[in-house]
Amino acid sequence: MAQAKQTQAKDKRARILLVDDHAVVRYGVAQLINREKDLVVCGEEEDAAKALEAIERLKPDLVIADISLKESSGLELMRNIKVQYPKMHVLVMSAHDESIYAEIAFRAGAQGYLMKESAIEHTLTAIRKVLAGSIYVSDALGAKMLEQQIRGHVDTSVPPLKTLTDRELEVLQLIGQWRGTRQIADELHLSVKTIEYYREQLKEKLNLKNASELTQYATSWVARGTPR
Repeated sequence: MAQAKQTQAKDKRARILLVDDHAVVRYGVAQLINREKDLVVCGEEEDAAKALEAIERLKPDLVIADISLKESSGLELMRNIKVQYPKMHVLVMSAHDESIYAEIAFRAGAQGYLMKESAIEHTLTAIRKVLAGSIYVSDALGAKMLEQQIRGHVDTSVPPLKTLTDRELEVLQLIGQWRGTRQIADELHLSVKTIEYYREQLKEKLNLKNASELTQYATSWVARGTPR
């Protein structure tokens, strides 16, 4: 009888799927979550395809995902979750700059954005807020978004990266990870000509002269914004 009650109590815990290509990160987050009486990690994956399979199999209440995954894009994962599981809660936990990526992640389907550098302190708060149906962002980003809403416009002194579309940022990220044009096309399920077009757009928007400068810029940007 006692065992049956214990099983029933476990069933009431919110089930969380971790999607991150760094095992150490998954381990640390799982340790933090599994200490809570109302939360449990039900599975871990390192890429988007396996994550979608795990969602179907495990039926989690919340997915915590990074933007950079093993040979795949966390943003693409979020878009697929939004289409296939529209009621699924998604929280982003990433090293990418929230001032650039949070808005993109929200458009892709996330309900919360948490920087890895502050994860230990704010993870549980973010999880419970998203599970409750609310949006989670840092205090600093929340204040900035509120200020923009009150003013009714966005700051006109926008840095070049902020002018890029979601897809352009994905292509820039993959260039910075030393993917060739064909590899990027295959990974994003686009044609080589389309990727070449995005490369030209990136050079124009970022004021770069040639492919070499684009690769150098992208590599430097990825090194600053992600643990890879």
